Amino acid sequence: MRTVTLYHRSGCHLCDEMKKVVESLGGEIPLRLEEVDIETDADLVRRYGNDIPVLLIDEQEAFRHRVTPGQLRRALRSTNR
Repeated sequence: MRTVTLYHRSGCHLCDEMKKVVESLGGEIPLRLEEVDIETDADLVRRYGNDIPVLLIDEQEAFRHRVTPGQLRRALRSTNR
């Protein structure tokens, strides 16, 4: 099972879109979605600011801002061990 971490903040429409893409693949590819609101951590706010959403696959950054279902599907399969 892949762990997918979404760095986001409340009110971010791009973050909402990326979450929907991740959730759309949940029935197809085994994954666990972890959501992290960067506003809860000053270091994350400094690191990412408005440069969100950021999507990590197994703790490695994979995408920023946007991802299509096809891109995410390929990334999840290519990193599958």
